[in-house]
Amino acid sequence: MKKTTFSILAFSFMAMPCTILAQEATDYKKQEAPITMQWQQADAAQDGKIGTSAAKAYSELLQGKTSTTVVVAIIDSGTESFHPDLKNKLWTNKGEIAGNGIDDDKNGYVDDIHGWSFIGGAKGDVDNDNLEFTRIYKELKARFGSKDAASIAAEDKKDFARYQKMKLDYDKRVKEATENEQYYNLVKDTYDTFHKIISEELKKTDYTLEEVKAMTPGDDQMKAIQQGMISFMENNLPGDFKEWKEQVQSSLKYQLNLNYDTRNVVGDNYADSREKYYGNNHIDGPHGDHGTHVAGIVGAEHNNIGVDGIADNVQLMIIRCVPNGDERDKDVANSIRYAVDNGARIINMSFGKSFSPQKDVVDEAVKYAESKGVLLVHAAGNDNQNNDKSANFPTAVYNDGTICSTWIEVGASGPDKTELAASFSNYGQKKVDIFSPGVDIFSTVPDGTYKANDGTSMASPVAAGVAAAIMSYYPALSAKEVKQIMMASAAKYGKLKVPMPGNAKKKVKFKKLSVTGGVVNLYNALKMAETWRTAKAK
Repeated sequence: MKKTTFSILAFSFMAMPCTILAQEATDYKKQEAPITMQWQQADAAQDGKIGTSAAKAYSELLQGKTSTTVVVAIIDSGTESFHPDLKNKLWTNKGEIAGNGIDDDKNGYVDDIHGWSFIGGAKGDVDNDNLEFTRIYKELKARFGSKDAASIAAEDKKDFARYQKMKLDYDKRVKEATENEQYYNLVKDTYDTFHKIISEELKKTDYTLEEVKAMTPGDDQMKAIQQGMISFMENNLPGDFKEWKEQVQSSLKYQLNLNYDTRNVVGDNYADSREKYYGNNHIDGPHGDHGTHVAGIVGAEHNNIGVDGIADNVQLMIIRCVPNGDERDKDVANSIRYAVDNGARIINMSFGKSFSPQKDVVDEAVKYAESKGVLLVHAAGNDNQNNDKSANFPTAVYNDGTICSTWIEVGASGPDKTELAASFSNYGQKKVDIFSPGVDIFSTVPDGTYKANDGTSMASPVAAGVAAAIMSYYPALSAKEVKQIMMASAAKYGKLKVPMPGNAKKKVKFKKLSVTGGVVNLYNALKMAETWRTAKAK
């Protein structure tokens, strides 16, 4: 073996945060994943996982019952329209003729066959974008960057103080992003060194974990290399390096880059926050991983392929407005309006941010959806923060203090009582309505495959799927009634003490983390819906 000088790093890469739990799924293209993998479908009593009891509901309550199709809008990063588990579930605009370049239905959007993208235009499609924080700081920097406190007019002192505070925060974020990129490079270099040495030792580059474990190191250095590679492979870092690299590099290159601007691609008049007609029909997006996963959770076809969506009779309306970065308020508002105007009864929103400079425009769109009886389902966020005290936009609370009556805010739950509240999930006894499965959720991803992801981004479509199933089998129920049923029928764990998200050493009663103190449950909800139907019939 060739002697090499390298840094073992004491295997500090083990501490790297990983939000993606990759799961190869080629075996499931022709065979449906078992319920143990789709635990969001499971029943606590029957399966030992605190899921939605969806599988039990379909087998015990819905056999032989008729349903109506419910349109669910997926406002997200884009969805793979040709995925084998999704292609037959897409909403189709019957008033539009595909590919003729004409706005046949006169709705203002040309060839919007399965939905629309508000982050694309004639010049292409937006993939990455800034954080909203960066966009606000950029405006303040242009106003105050060359001034000192003594030169600030009295009416500008509040904004100047905000600029100074945001500058400190911005500089800190840039420093952290730079360190994260350096850390990635160090870990990747270490892996490459280990890989080269082990490849030479095994005389092959494509080796397995078992082969590495079977090695008999001749000295302490080789033993350390062996143990390091075992740790790399057990933590799936070889497979996650590409995604990790994209994450660390996008922070400096796009999200925090003051000179990066995407609106020339979109081609709208960005200053006009109420402009509606812009974008393109590229619903798949450059990278539709997130939106494809979300769409599959709601309504993947029940076809013995891959996974089952929570709802069986849905059409998925795909609307793109979420880049790798923060979505813009103008695009969010237009996405909501598009969904409502084109027949969606439910809108899933698995996105959020800490700043909303055009919140009034979003409020108008949310109020419009509320007035039309559309249910809005929103992810609570993944910062293990208390949403009663911290911002997470968009929100059910309007600027005038009133609250949207058709809005459900969803936290993420785990499969058992030891992590009933996911460690990453936001919470709030007033502003988070309910918890829903959001840990290790197996669903569709691009290239016709599947994997498991964590996040309230997964919990929200689980809840949206439950809502869609209720509406499908009980179409006379209003959005308000469906929300009431979901809240009232939640599997209650209020008295159970669980680790506080973000602070595992602190235990709190589960009821302190949401309005209901419960986990969404389709079986319970359908039984309650039947009772409501019977009562209304009398």
